[in-house]
Amino acid sequence: MPKLFRKRAKEVGLPPGTLVHIGDRKVERTKITLIDYDEAQLQEKELKTIDECLAFKDKPTVTWINIDGIHQVEVIEKIGEHFNIHPLILEDILHTGQRPKLEDFEDYLFVVVKMVYYDEKDNEMKAEQVSLLIGPNFVISLQEKEGDVFDPIRDRIRKAKGRIRKMKADYLAYALIDTIVDHYFIVLEKLGEKIEGMEEELVTNPTPETLQTIHTLKRDLIFLRRSIWPLREVVNNMERGELSLIDESTGIYLRDVYDHTIQVVETIETYRDMVSGMLDIYLSSISNKMNEVMKVLTIIATIFIPLTFIAGLYGMNFKYIPELEWHWGYPVILFVMAGIGFLMLVYFRRKRWL
Repeated sequence: MPKLFRKRAKEVGLPPGTLVHIGDRKVERTKITLIDYDEAQLQEKELKTIDECLAFKDKPTVTWINIDGIHQVEVIEKIGEHFNIHPLILEDILHTGQRPKLEDFEDYLFVVVKMVYYDEKDNEMKAEQVSLLIGPNFVISLQEKEGDVFDPIRDRIRKAKGRIRKMKADYLAYALIDTIVDHYFIVLEKLGEKIEGMEEELVTNPTPETLQTIHTLKRDLIFLRRSIWPLREVVNNMERGELSLIDESTGIYLRDVYDHTIQVVETIETYRDMVSGMLDIYLSSISNKMNEVMKVLTIIATIFIPLTFIAGLYGMNFKYIPELEWHWGYPVILFVMAGIGFLMLVYFRRKRWL
């Protein structure tokens, strides 16, 4: 289950720009991969140090540097030195609880997005922060761990599918953000299936585990909303055409991402309303079940009240009680008591209480 809040005690009292990793360490070592390409050539390799990226900094080709594992502060420091990144941006990269945002520094753009995916093994939603540094001819993506949703983009670059090899770095950044947004739909499909199953369970046989599942769904939707709602503003600012590093031709594609983001947000809002309604349905179902139990117990008690009265009356040990010496008294009393119970059941049936 993704964390809604992260502890920030490590940075209390530190000066701005102090580099401290805040978040979970999800890999043993930092992995750096590089893809350098243009329409004619492609170079892909894994780097041992970030210093090896300097050779590609001023090349006219598009360079995509992907870093898996941001817990090594010295790696982030070297990125700042080599690409002239502001210390506050480096600080935001290390603080993995950032909300999606866009910052323009003229020479580069800084974008934060949340990559959300569904873990089939653990049957739960997981998320991590992805930071993007977008320059004129480079994109640096920084992730918390190895493994992402970008394999289709790598495949398109290797096989020269579509227009990605013909476009500049801003189009690569668009492709990364678009892939992240597309995977939101996959997560929403899984949540939708859970919600449909919960609706059937609520109507047939709600249990305490049902309530726990409802609260888990509600928490997941709150996290999704926090992760995606600010992304609308990020994509909207990128596609307006006011950023020098974003070409007008790329803005058209970003507009499509913006539409997808709106669809995701609307779906989340719909699911939130449904889950809130499910909680009311659960409480109503439990209340109705309790009312049915109480109705049965009340009817049973009502039937036995006159029978108890008769049994109590003839159970008194007074000498001159009527019918005390009557030979057929016991079977007659039993017959009367059975008749009273039967008549009361018939009466309840006619009243539609049963």
